[in-house]
Amino acid sequence: MLERNEDKRYAVKFACLDSVVPEGHLLRKIEKAIGFEAIYPMVEHLYCEDNGRPAADPVVLVKMALLQHLYGIPSLRRTRDEVEMNIAYRWFIGYDIDTPVPHFATLSYAFATRFPSEVFEQIFSWILEEAVRKGLVKPQTIFIDATHVKANANKKKRRKELAQKTARIYDEQLRAEIEADRAAHGKKPLKERGDDNDETGGGSVATVSTTDPESGLFRKGEHKTEFAYTAHVACDEGNFVLACEVTPGNVHDSKVFDAVYEEATNRFGEVETVTVDAGYKTPWICKKVIDDGRNISTPYKRPMTGKDFFKSYDYVYDEYYDCVVCPQNQVLKYTTSNRDGYREYKSNPAQCKDCPKLAVCTHSKNHQKVVQKHIWDNYIEVAEDFRHSPEGDASYTRRGQTIERVFADAKEKHGMRYTLLRGLTRVTNWLRLKFAAMNLKKMAMGA
Repeated sequence: MLERNEDKRYAVKFACLDSVVPEGHLLRKIEKAIGFEAIYPMVEHLYCEDNGRPAADPVVLVKMALLQHLYGIPSLRRTRDEVEMNIAYRWFIGYDIDTPVPHFATLSYAFATRFPSEVFEQIFSWILEEAVRKGLVKPQTIFIDATHVKANANKKKRRKELAQKTARIYDEQLRAEIEADRAAHGKKPLKERGDDNDETGGGSVATVSTTDPESGLFRKGEHKTEFAYTAHVACDEGNFVLACEVTPGNVHDSKVFDAVYEEATNRFGEVETVTVDAGYKTPWICKKVIDDGRNISTPYKRPMTGKDFFKSYDYVYDEYYDCVVCPQNQVLKYTTSNRDGYREYKSNPAQCKDCPKLAVCTHSKNHQKVVQKHIWDNYIEVAEDFRHSPEGDASYTRRGQTIERVFADAKEKHGMRYTLLRGLTRVTNWLRLKFAAMNLKKMAMGA
């Protein structure tokens, strides 16, 4: 039977806003999980005590920004419009049905100008500490990885610039150990960069966006490129984000490992195992983690050699005689330790030129094979031993349910696939607030 609905749009009713929001709603769980009064001490020094116009409540502003990240709303302008129309959102910020929502200009000014980066760091730390206090964080095993966030920049608007080479955090320590290794082998100290014609110490040419110069050109696959930022993240077994660093998209993951690792381990000293992917399997990273008394869980990394060439493991290192034996049982003797930290072992060209396997060993014009081994290569071997252990295998297997799940949820549910903001500082603040919202959601849902 056909029924016609009565138009009730103009009916007047009296109802409490609290009675309209369902009991099991996510925002109700968040409101019960944490007290937002803790925000006032973080921002009160940014407001004048006895002068100026009455300001919008900072707790309301922070809650509105959290709503943006909880529900993956693309922008603060859109968030403001959603709050104005959504009863549950109004209930969450403490407004009734007809209280005017703060203007977008007020909301935008607060997060672009008034609130410095320290406020976003404090909000992230405050929510994480609440999760720790509730016993939800399990930092014995942490997972570190990085993902790219598409920048708000046209990839066709670019220019070339000279990029200066920046010093690595371990350069001084590496140089000292290189000099010690050269001295032990009877070699002279290395010359300073610029003293010889081969080492100029200059920079390289980089592609820079004219729209957002602080982003970086990221190569996505073989053919696609785009300007992006990179979020370097550490999480625990329960997928709580423990640390986050943001860089331009053209910065390699391994270069930012130290900052993420230090932030996570300084906050949680009980970390026992650090799980990373193949991009972090470098001598320095393995050394740093192992020297701290922790395990590093890594995957198998394929040898970076030619398709039809001998693999690196085909050349056996003899520690006692400090030499390398090739697959044809010829000895490659130590010649030097270069400034990158690699010991070089070279073959005898007179023996190699008549070798039947020369074509799959080297294509050098003088028929000489050079094998390099890093002075910290033994730390890679320790990592390999842990990889074959039951603990190492179990921890690396969990990457798919931990750090990779964090990135998947952030992009699919919380709008992290791209950013509308420009500039490293603003994108960093935006991402810290996003991960704070994700931690808040997990805490409210009881992990």
